[in-house]
Amino acid sequence: MATTRPVALVTGASSGIGKETARAFVAAGFEVIGTGRKTSALTPPAGVTYLDLDVADDDSATAAVAAVIDRFGRIDVLVNNAGVGSSGAVEENSVLQAQSVLNVNVLGVVRMTKAVLPHMRTQGGGRVINVSSVLGIAPQPFMAVYVASKHAVEGYSESLDHEVREYGVRVLLVQPAYTRTSFEANAAQPDTPMSLYAERRRVFDEVMADAMGSGDDPAVVAKVIVAAATDKKPKLRYTAGPLASRVATARRFVPAAAFDRQIRKNNRMPA
Repeated sequence: MATTRPVALVTGASSGIGKETARAFVAAGFEVIGTGRKTSALTPPAGVTYLDLDVADDDSATAAVAAVIDRFGRIDVLVNNAGVGSSGAVEENSVLQAQSVLNVNVLGVVRMTKAVLPHMRTQGGGRVINVSSVLGIAPQPFMAVYVASKHAVEGYSESLDHEVREYGVRVLLVQPAYTRTSFEANAAQPDTPMSLYAERRRVFDEVMADAMGSGDDPAVVAKVIVAAATDKKPKLRYTAGPLASRVATARRFVPAAAFDRQIRKNNRMPA
Protein backbone atom coordinates (compact mmCIF):
# COMPACT_ATOMS: atom_id res chain seq x y z
CA MET A 1 0.00 0.00 0.00
CA ALA A 2 1.98 2.99 -1.27
CA THR A 3 1.61 6.37 0.43
CA THR A 4 2.19 9.89 -0.78
CA ARG A 5 3.24 10.99 2.70
CA PRO A 6 6.93 10.85 3.65
CA VAL A 7 7.88 7.73 5.60
CA ALA A 8 10.24 7.68 8.60
CA LEU A 9 11.71 4.50 10.09
CA VAL A 10 13.01 5.03 13.63
CA THR A 11 15.03 2.31 15.36
CA GLY A 12 15.02 1.95 19.13
CA ALA A 13 11.61 3.65 19.34
CA SER A 14 10.16 1.77 22.30
CA SER A 15 11.38 4.36 24.82
CA GLY A 16 13.47 7.48 25.37
CA ILE A 17 14.79 9.47 22.44
CA GLY A 18 13.44 7.03 19.87
CA LYS A 19 9.89 7.14 21.21
CA GLU A 20 9.87 10.95 21.35
CA THR A 21 11.34 11.07 17.84
CA ALA A 22 8.55 8.85 16.51
CA ARG A 23 5.99 11.21 18.08
CA ALA A 24 7.72 14.25 16.59
CA PHE A 25 7.69 12.75 13.08
CA VAL A 26 3.96 12.07 13.38
CA ALA A 27 3.42 15.71 14.31
CA ALA A 28 5.50 16.71 11.26
CA GLY A 29 3.16 14.78 8.93
CA PHE A 30 5.13 11.57 8.39
CA GLU A 31 4.05 7.97 8.28
CA VAL A 32 6.12 6.55 11.12
CA ILE A 33 7.40 3.06 11.84
CA GLY A 34 9.15 2.60 15.16
CA THR A 35 11.15 -0.48 16.02
CA GLY A 36 12.16 -2.41 19.11
CA ARG A 37 13.41 -5.90 19.78
CA LYS A 38 10.05 -7.02 21.22
CA THR A 39 7.15 -4.66 20.64
CA SER A 40 4.11 -6.94 20.93
CA ALA A 41 3.42 -5.96 24.55
CA LEU A 42 4.00 -2.23 23.95
CA THR A 43 1.47 0.45 23.08
CA PRO A 44 2.86 2.68 20.33
CA PRO A 45 2.29 6.43 20.37
CA ALA A 46 -0.66 7.63 18.29
CA GLY A 47 0.13 7.43 14.58
CA VAL A 48 3.15 5.13 15.04
CA THR A 49 3.34 1.54 13.80
CA TYR A 50 5.64 -0.71 15.80
CA LEU A 51 7.79 -3.36 14.15
CA ASP A 52 10.13 -5.93 15.71
CA LEU A 53 13.78 -5.44 14.78
CA ASP A 54 17.13 -6.59 16.14
CA VAL A 55 19.77 -4.32 14.60
CA ALA A 56 22.45 -6.81 15.66
CA ASP A 57 21.07 -9.38 13.20
CA ASP A 58 21.59 -9.16 9.42
CA ASP A 59 18.37 -10.94 8.47
CA SER A 60 16.26 -8.93 10.92
CA ALA A 61 17.53 -5.64 9.50
CA THR A 62 16.89 -6.70 5.91
CA ALA A 63 13.44 -8.06 6.73
CA ALA A 64 12.37 -4.92 8.60
CA VAL A 65 13.28 -2.62 5.72
CA ALA A 66 11.55 -4.94 3.24
CA ALA A 67 8.41 -4.94 5.40
CA VAL A 68 8.27 -1.14 5.44
CA ILE A 69 8.81 -0.90 1.68
CA ASP A 70 6.15 -3.55 1.09
CA ARG A 71 3.60 -1.69 3.22
CA PHE A 72 4.32 1.94 2.36
CA GLY A 73 6.25 1.77 -0.91
CA ARG A 74 9.02 4.05 0.29
CA ILE A 75 11.39 5.10 3.07
CA ASP A 76 12.33 8.76 3.13
CA VAL A 77 14.10 8.94 6.49
CA LEU A 78 15.96 6.32 8.49
CA VAL A 79 16.83 7.29 12.06
CA ASN A 80 19.51 5.01 13.47
CA ASN A 81 18.79 5.54 17.14
CA ALA A 82 19.01 2.02 18.61
CA GLY A 83 22.05 1.62 20.82
CA VAL A 84 23.44 0.25 24.05
CA GLY A 85 25.62 1.87 26.69
CA SER A 86 28.62 0.44 28.46
CA SER A 87 30.70 1.45 31.44
CA GLY A 88 33.83 0.35 33.26
CA ALA A 89 37.54 0.70 32.71
CA VAL A 90 38.83 -0.78 29.48
CA GLU A 91 40.59 -3.54 31.43
CA GLU A 92 37.24 -4.47 32.92
CA ASN A 93 35.44 -4.91 29.58
CA SER A 94 36.14 -8.22 27.91
CA VAL A 95 36.68 -8.34 24.16
CA LEU A 96 33.41 -10.26 23.88
CA GLN A 97 31.57 -7.47 25.71
CA ALA A 98 33.17 -4.85 23.48
CA GLN A 99 32.16 -6.83 20.40
CA SER A 100 28.56 -6.94 21.64
CA VAL A 101 28.41 -3.16 22.07
CA LEU A 102 30.06 -2.45 18.72
CA ASN A 103 27.77 -4.95 16.99
CA VAL A 104 24.75 -2.87 18.00
CA ASN A 105 26.09 0.67 18.00
CA VAL A 106 28.25 0.51 14.88
CA LEU A 107 27.34 -2.54 12.82
CA GLY A 108 23.66 -1.96 13.58
CA VAL A 109 23.99 1.41 11.85
CA VAL A 110 25.85 -0.25 8.97
CA ARG A 111 23.21 -2.99 8.56
CA MET A 112 20.26 -0.63 8.53
CA THR A 113 21.95 1.90 6.27
CA LYS A 114 22.96 -0.71 3.72
CA ALA A 115 19.40 -2.06 3.73
CA VAL A 116 17.76 1.31 2.94
CA LEU A 117 20.30 2.84 0.55
CA PRO A 118 19.19 0.93 -2.59
CA HIS A 119 15.60 2.12 -2.07
CA MET A 120 16.64 5.71 -1.41
CA ARG A 121 18.84 5.81 -4.49
CA THR A 122 16.05 4.35 -6.64
CA GLN A 123 13.54 6.93 -5.44
CA GLY A 124 16.10 9.70 -5.93
CA GLY A 125 16.39 10.91 -2.37
CA GLY A 126 16.34 10.19 1.32
CA ARG A 127 18.08 10.92 4.58
CA VAL A 128 19.85 8.70 7.06
CA ILE A 129 20.02 10.35 10.48
CA ASN A 130 22.54 8.71 12.78
CA VAL A 131 22.14 9.48 16.48
CA SER A 132 25.70 9.95 17.65
CA SER A 133 26.69 11.79 20.84
CA VAL A 134 29.01 14.52 21.99
CA LEU A 135 31.06 11.50 23.05
CA GLY A 136 31.60 10.96 19.34
CA ILE A 137 33.92 13.97 19.43
CA ALA A 138 35.09 14.00 23.06
CA PRO A 139 36.53 11.44 25.49
CA GLN A 140 34.80 10.01 28.55
CA PRO A 141 36.80 7.91 31.01
CA PHE A 142 35.17 4.63 32.03
CA MET A 143 33.05 4.58 28.87
CA ALA A 144 35.80 3.92 26.31
CA VAL A 145 33.97 1.17 24.39
CA TYR A 146 30.83 3.26 24.03
CA VAL A 147 32.89 6.32 23.08
CA ALA A 148 34.73 4.27 20.46
CA SER A 149 31.41 3.22 18.95
CA LYS A 150 30.24 6.82 18.61
CA HIS A 151 33.56 7.97 17.15
CA ALA A 152 33.16 5.18 14.59
CA VAL A 153 29.63 6.31 13.70
CA GLU A 154 30.91 9.85 13.18
CA GLY A 155 33.61 8.78 10.73
CA TYR A 156 31.35 6.30 8.94
CA SER A 157 28.59 8.87 8.49
CA GLU A 158 30.77 11.68 7.21
CA SER A 159 32.52 9.39 4.74
CA LEU A 160 29.30 7.81 3.49
CA ASP A 161 27.63 11.19 3.05
CA HIS A 162 30.19 12.02 0.36
CA GLU A 163 29.50 8.73 -1.44
CA VAL A 164 25.72 9.07 -1.73
CA ARG A 165 25.13 12.80 -1.97
CA GLU A 166 25.08 12.77 -5.77
CA TYR A 167 22.13 10.36 -5.66
CA GLY A 168 20.01 12.73 -3.57
CA VAL A 169 20.75 10.93 -0.29
CA ARG A 170 22.25 12.62 2.77
CA VAL A 171 23.77 10.99 5.84
CA LEU A 172 23.60 13.30 8.84
CA LEU A 173 24.59 13.22 12.51
CA VAL A 174 22.69 14.35 15.60
CA GLN A 175 24.79 14.75 18.74
CA PRO A 176 22.93 14.77 22.06
CA ALA A 177 24.62 15.22 25.42
CA TYR A 178 23.21 13.68 28.60
CA THR A 179 19.49 13.00 28.23
CA ARG A 180 16.92 12.04 30.84
CA THR A 181 16.27 8.44 29.79
CA SER A 182 16.90 4.97 31.22
CA PHE A 183 19.94 4.65 28.97
CA GLU A 184 22.54 4.73 31.73
CA ALA A 185 20.57 2.40 33.99
CA ASN A 186 20.50 -0.14 31.16
CA ALA A 187 24.17 0.20 30.23
CA ALA A 188 26.30 -2.92 30.24
CA GLN A 189 28.37 -3.16 33.40
CA PRO A 190 31.96 -4.46 33.29
CA ASP A 191 32.00 -8.22 32.96
CA THR A 192 35.54 -8.60 34.36
CA PRO A 193 35.58 -6.05 37.23
CA MET A 194 38.89 -5.30 38.96
CA SER A 195 39.19 -4.06 42.53
CA LEU A 196 41.82 -1.41 41.71
CA TYR A 197 39.21 0.46 39.60
CA ALA A 198 36.35 0.08 42.10
CA GLU A 199 36.67 3.53 43.70
CA ARG A 200 37.08 5.32 40.39
CA ARG A 201 34.04 3.45 39.08
CA ARG A 202 32.03 4.51 42.12
CA VAL A 203 32.89 8.16 41.51
CA PHE A 204 32.08 7.76 37.82
CA ASP A 205 28.64 6.36 38.71
CA GLU A 206 27.95 9.42 40.87
CA VAL A 207 29.08 11.80 38.15
CA MET A 208 26.88 10.07 35.58
CA ALA A 209 23.86 9.99 37.87
CA ASP A 210 24.14 13.75 38.39
CA ALA A 211 24.62 14.38 34.67
CA MET A 212 21.68 12.22 33.61
CA GLY A 213 19.43 13.71 36.26
CA SER A 214 20.03 17.22 34.97
CA GLY A 215 20.14 16.21 31.31
CA ASP A 216 17.94 17.30 28.41
CA ASP A 217 14.42 16.08 27.88
CA PRO A 218 14.32 13.49 25.04
CA ALA A 219 11.88 15.77 23.21
CA VAL A 220 14.73 18.27 22.76
CA VAL A 221 16.71 15.68 20.82
CA ALA A 222 13.64 14.55 18.88
CA LYS A 223 13.02 18.09 17.66
CA VAL A 224 16.58 18.32 16.33
CA ILE A 225 16.29 14.94 14.59
CA VAL A 226 13.15 16.07 12.74
CA ALA A 227 14.91 19.31 11.81
CA ALA A 228 17.81 17.34 10.34
CA ALA A 229 15.33 15.22 8.37
CA THR A 230 13.43 18.19 6.95
CA ASP A 231 15.93 21.05 6.56
CA LYS A 232 16.08 22.23 2.96
CA LYS A 233 19.81 22.79 3.32
CA PRO A 234 20.91 20.14 5.82
CA LYS A 235 24.09 20.33 7.87
CA LEU A 236 26.34 17.33 8.43
CA ARG A 237 26.17 17.67 12.23
CA TYR A 238 23.44 18.90 14.56
CA THR A 239 24.03 19.35 18.27
CA ALA A 240 20.99 18.74 20.48
CA GLY A 241 20.71 20.86 23.63
CA PRO A 242 22.89 23.54 25.22
CA LEU A 243 25.46 21.22 26.78
CA ALA A 244 26.07 19.45 23.49
CA SER A 245 26.58 22.80 21.81
CA ARG A 246 29.07 23.90 24.48
CA VAL A 247 31.07 20.67 24.26
CA ALA A 248 31.22 20.81 20.46
CA THR A 249 32.37 24.43 20.56
CA ALA A 250 34.96 23.70 23.25
CA ARG A 251 36.33 20.76 21.29
CA ARG A 252 36.92 23.04 18.31
CA PHE A 253 38.35 26.10 20.01
CA VAL A 254 39.70 25.27 23.49
CA PRO A 255 43.42 24.35 23.56
CA ALA A 256 43.98 20.61 23.93
CA ALA A 257 45.69 20.85 27.34
CA ALA A 258 42.87 22.95 28.79
CA PHE A 259 40.23 20.61 27.35
CA ASP A 260 42.08 17.65 28.87
CA ARG A 261 42.16 19.32 32.30
CA GLN A 262 38.43 20.00 32.12
CA ILE A 263 37.67 16.36 31.33
CA ARG A 264 39.57 15.27 34.42
CA LYS A 265 37.95 17.94 36.58
CA ASN A 266 34.46 17.03 35.42
CA ASN A 267 35.13 13.40 36.28
CA ARG A 268 36.69 14.21 39.66
CA MET A 269 39.99 12.64 38.67
CA PRO A 270 43.46 13.66 39.93
CA ALA A 271 45.14 16.43 37.94
